[in-house]
Amino acid sequence: MKFTRLFLFIFIFIIIMTMAVACGNQARVKGVRERNRLEKEPEIVVKLTDGQEKQMKFEEYITGVVAGEMKKGWPANAYAAQAIIARTFALKYMDENKTNVISGSYEFAQEFKPENVTQELADAVSKTRGEVVVHQDDYIKGWFHASAGGQTTSAKVGLAYEKDEPPYIKIVNSPDEMAPEDVQNWTIEFSNREIEETLSSMGKDIGVLEKVVIEDRDRTGRIIDLSFKGSKGSATVKAANFRNELDPKRLKSTKISEIKKQDDRYSFSGAGFGHGVGMSQWGAYAMAKDGRSPEEIVSHYFKDIEIVKEYD
Repeated sequence: MKFTRLFLFIFIFIIIMTMAVACGNQARVKGVRERNRLEKEPEIVVKLTDGQEKQMKFEEYITGVVAGEMKKGWPANAYAAQAIIARTFALKYMDENKTNVISGSYEFAQEFKPENVTQELADAVSKTRGEVVVHQDDYIKGWFHASAGGQTTSAKVGLAYEKDEPPYIKIVNSPDEMAPEDVQNWTIEFSNREIEETLSSMGKDIGVLEKVVIEDRDRTGRIIDLSFKGSKGSATVKAANFRNELDPKRLKSTKISEIKKQDDRYSFSGAGFGHGVGMSQWGAYAMAKDGRSPEEIVSHYFKDIEIVKEYD
């Protein structure tokens, strides 16, 4: 009888220890630390695109941002990864500006579209409730873009970032093969007049455009500097700044393979969509389809970071 009881005790003890180790391993795999810097979920004010302001819970804003920044029908873990980045971006912005007010327009912050929220998307966002990305316990700049065209780039190149390169930004391969064809490879034309007016708005009046020259590239194939020669002289500008001023929706990225002169216009051929810094959304899509967790997706695109939970 004593032997039976002892055996039963040992058996139960082993089961309990096995479950404890398994739970510990799951926590480590997820890689999220309870930091609880914020006592509770923040209340914020969102400036809507119609000019109105609306007070809401922070998670309501994040859910609307994910709905504005990603398409319907995407994998849950891609939504959840975007939510982690969106929270980080917003809290970093509000910390730096000492405010609880943020714009709902993509031109100034992140696109807020609550009308696009689905139950699947809302459930996915709630999976990572309160999770943000930190480097040395500070919020990172939560940069993201549509498609890296196979490889991300530095902030210096992709964004013409003028400060020191953030230590958590890294160049990585990105599985962007599921992006639409017109994102993977594209060609767009701009008239000489459009280019001249863009340069003029940047304070570079070169007169009548005569030639466009690619000055240099980074190792990902993105153009760093572009030179323009005209009837009044020449000018060199950062390619990222030129793209933003010209039309970032038409000139989809600075990962430009070729620029060709065609009569009174120039054609630009390239790959990817967006600045190419941080998380690629189409890369997140593919990784989520492959079974990667939201935290694994985010960690792929940033180095020396930690994902922490700021509030319950």
